[in-house]
Amino acid sequence: MNICEKYPFYKNLFKLTKYHFLDNLSLQLKIFKLMIEQYIPVLLVLAGALIIAGAIVYSSGLFGPQRPDSIKRSTYESGMKPIGTTSERMSVKYYLVAMLFIIFDIEVIFVYPWAVEFKKLMGEFGSGIFISMLIFLVVLEIGYLYVYKKGGFRWD
Repeated sequence: MNICEKYPFYKNLFKLTKYHFLDNLSLQLKIFKLMIEQYIPVLLVLAGALIIAGAIVYSSGLFGPQRPDSIKRSTYESGMKPIGTTSERMSVKYYLVAMLFIIFDIEVIFVYPWAVEFKKLMGEFGSGIFISMLIFLVVLEIGYLYVYKKGGFRWD
């Protein structure tokens, strides 16, 4: 079923010129209504997700235990007493591991589908597809080189 069969007023739309279309306010309103109707399922899912998320957050405070004391309010570090201040600097190694994960993740997310469709893309768009991916990989390689320089590949 095409759109003209589902919405008969579309037949008239395809016959009108763009200047007629601008003068026909009722047709514009019908088309606007049609466009808004397509977003209703998305808005319903978003509203449902927000309601469920709010209900979960609210219910944890409502039904959770409410017996705070000094031990429960203290800092928890794997069963050990906290040592040092809270303003201690973290080792850069943690951030480097996070950067490595993000770089590998981005590379897999973008390069794998590109490689699968490479022949088709090369036929449609030519060498621009290859050059754009080459630029992307060079930027990722700069990230690898930064991590290598900082010692992120040494796991001691």
